[in-house]
Amino acid sequence: MTNLLLRWVLSAAALFVVAYFVPGVHVTGILAALIAAAVIGLVNATLGSVIKFLALPIRILTLGIASLVINALMLMLSAALVPGFRVDGFIAAFIGSIVLSLVTALFGMFLSDSESK
Repeated sequence: MTNLLLRWVLSAAALFVVAYFVPGVHVTGILAALIAAAVIGLVNATLGSVIKFLALPIRILTLGIASLVINALMLMLSAALVPGFRVDGFIAAFIGSIVLSLVTALFGMFLSDSESK
């Protein structure tokens, strides 16, 4: 349980990193970042998974580039749902989703998976 909460907080911190480095991505505060991190996770786990499954042939043909587009669209959808979290267009969402994935993966390297066993 603490591992899940830590991942949630690190995801919110990753959103702040993205907002700092990617022009067009804005987070107004800690609460907005925490809510946005939860919404991004829920959107990706539900709608994002369905879309990625349905787009599997396109993802194979484009060697995974379509996944980046889907991630950007999921980030834009999350921004539309969360007040205090804003993405100003597709290019910002595209770059932001790449940076968010990299930063989240970097933070995840420092977490142990001891609770999941």
